[in-house]
Amino acid sequence: MTILVTGGSKGIGRGIAERFAADGAHVLINYAGDDVAADAAAAAVEERGGKATLIKADLSGPDGVATLAEAVRAATDRLDQLVHGAVRPYATSPMEADLAEFERALWVSGTGLLALVQALRPLLGRGSSISYMSSRGSKLAVPHYVALGVPKAMGEALVRYLAVDLAPHGIRVNTVSCSTVLTDAIRAIRPNAEEYGEKMAALNPTGRNVTPEDVGALVHHLASPDMAMLTGREFFLDGGIYLTTQ
Repeated sequence: MTILVTGGSKGIGRGIAERFAADGAHVLINYAGDDVAADAAAAAVEERGGKATLIKADLSGPDGVATLAEAVRAATDRLDQLVHGAVRPYATSPMEADLAEFERALWVSGTGLLALVQALRPLLGRGSSISYMSSRGSKLAVPHYVALGVPKAMGEALVRYLAVDLAPHGIRVNTVSCSTVLTDAIRAIRPNAEEYGEKMAALNPTGRNVTPEDVGALVHHLASPDMAMLTGREFFLDGGIYLTTQ
């Protein structure tokens, strides 16, 4: 099995990479710039029995997507799984947003999904699965989150269109939305992130927040051949907190 995880060197992406590594998968880890974190993620994948290939490419524009796609094509002739979890954590309000920076964020989480699937379509075959990482910030006006929430809303819409377009070819596309996971992106967006995380864990009926390992388990489950008729859907991973809070 071969899987590409964009934003795969940290947080949720690394949790997904490590889960598939346990099956002995070849994990292509895309990252934008943190070489130390990327090396650590690759080592973790290898320790769990997988094969790691690092691909450094900033997906905030078409050139970065092209660079990533070329490297993926050089590394494999088939993709069983494509997980798009890369984000550009630009904290801003709508009226204060720098449009050039907003456009880069839109490319990473929104336009880039379509561009990446188009570029890698020859490697996706019957049984392949695409998972898109999102959050409730795509539906609610979360403070300082517009440059993540709007691109994610676009990505979720693309998931539905891609699911219909690719279904005849046996390729599935789904969205996974998580409640609070204390990633570097959340820390960049939200002041006092650790305090916020503690608050959200206390509100969660399970008494804790979602972890990258939880997300990896769900994506792994959705990738199973047994899930062949699940496509174009959004799956919430939240421990029940969205049943009790706005």
